[in-house]
Amino acid sequence: MSELKKIREAQHLTQEELAVKSGLSVRTIQRIESGTIPRGYTLKTLASSLNIEEDLLVPAAPEEIKNDEPSPILEKAEAANDTAVKTINLSSLPVAWFPVANFLLPLLLMFCLKEKSPLAKQIISLQIFLSVLLPVIFMLVVFLKLGHASVTMTIILLTLANIYIILRNAYEIDRKQKLFYKLNFSLL
Repeated sequence: MSELKKIREAQHLTQEELAVKSGLSVRTIQRIESGTIPRGYTLKTLASSLNIEEDLLVPAAPEEIKNDEPSPILEKAEAANDTAVKTINLSSLPVAWFPVANFLLPLLLMFCLKEKSPLAKQIISLQIFLSVLLPVIFMLVVFLKLGHASVTMTIILLTLANIYIILRNAYEIDRKQKLFYKLNFSLL
C-alpha cells in the first residue's frame, strides 16, 4: 500500500475528496497511490493539503533499508570508502578561506584515491558551487560600498560558513554516510 493511500485513509478522505482539497486531479492521486513517486509541486501540494511533512509521502530509499547481518567483507570495503570520502571532504578545510581553490584539493584527492562515488562527487560539486557563490556574495558587498568593516566581516562570515558546511558534512558522513548540505544536482 502506498504512503499516500495510508495517510489519506487515516484522515478518512476519498480520492475525490483529496483531489478537491489539493486541487490535483483524481488521476494524479490514483497514479501516486499505484506507485508513482510524487515530486515537486505535486509533492508540496499533497503534503500541504494533508498537513504532513513531504518526507512521509516518499517511500524509504533502498539504501536506508539495512540487513541484520552485513557481510564482513562488505563492511571493510565500506570502511575504506568512508575514510576516503571523509578525507576528500575535510581536505577543503586548509583552503576554506579561499573559495576559488576550495574544490581543487578534494578533486585531486578524488582522482588519487580513485574514489568516484556519488558522495565524493557531491562533496566536490558543493565546493565548486560555493567557490562560485561566495565570491559573488563578497563582490556584492564590495560594490554596495558598505565600508571596510562590512567587507572584512563578510570575508570572515563566508569563511566560517564554508568551514561549518565542511565540518557538518563530515559529522553526517561519520554518522549516516550521507551529506547534510548537498546539491540536488551534480557538477561532475
